[in-house]
Amino acid sequence: MKKITKQVARSLYQPRPKDGHKGLFGHALLMLGSRGKMGAAVLAARACMRSGVGKVSVFAPKCGYSVLQTAVPEVMVIDSEHEDYLSGDVSFRGYMATGIGCGIGQHPQTAKLLHHVLTSRQLALVLDADALNLLAENKSWLKKLPEFSILTPHPKEFQRLFGGTGDRQEAIAIQQQKAKELDCTIILKGDETVIATPTDTYINTTGNSGMGTAGTGDVLTGLLTGLLAQGYCPEEAAVVGVYLHGLAGDLAAAAGSEEGLIATDLIEHLPLAFRKTFYNK
Repeated sequence: MKKITKQVARSLYQPRPKDGHKGLFGHALLMLGSRGKMGAAVLAARACMRSGVGKVSVFAPKCGYSVLQTAVPEVMVIDSEHEDYLSGDVSFRGYMATGIGCGIGQHPQTAKLLHHVLTSRQLALVLDADALNLLAENKSWLKKLPEFSILTPHPKEFQRLFGGTGDRQEAIAIQQQKAKELDCTIILKGDETVIATPTDTYINTTGNSGMGTAGTGDVLTGLLTGLLAQGYCPEEAAVVGVYLHGLAGDLAAAAGSEEGLIATDLIEHLPLAFRKTFYNK
């Protein structure tokens, strides 16, 4: 198992050209939110913008339109058909990567939309939260995962998806097996987050217990989707994203405390995490 250190993350960094513009840094599509859970959409969208991506569009229920336009003015918002949950059709043309799951709920129309996303097989894909819960309810859909998708379960979501007793070593063995079987990258979140790809396994060296709070997973989803949209392959995006996510948490805790840490603190410390990882020797 490889440790994700600063040197490992630095080795995967893609420097930005000095004459770059937003058209060069990718366009990410996030499919997020439902009534009462638009905060998850805001966190993921803000984190995605902090990833260095050129543009972000968010497909959200109508009830989230004003929320997103106000809380994250940098993103573009596309209305879903329904007021309270994700439904309807969405075009994937022009996007480089998609993230889905944060706060979307499990309405049957949302499940239908997820199935459409899985079978379109057009884009790099990050699945989190309720997207994983819907997969757990429809396990045959796992075979429809686009090649090299990224799944980001916490331990309970992992158990619902893949089984096991909850023992960490057993979970990692299953994680490695499923990454090969499904040809995808699986990020098992928690203390010392583990990443399994079809060929390698990594363990992260950043992060702290203060990150065990609502919304930090949404931040990771946005960050990963933004990195994919910029051209990082799934393994690179997972390694770099998980390291930066944990480092942002460490910087936030150092500036305050682990107990006082909230998900927004991670987003605010992402720029410094980038600097300390890729610019400082």
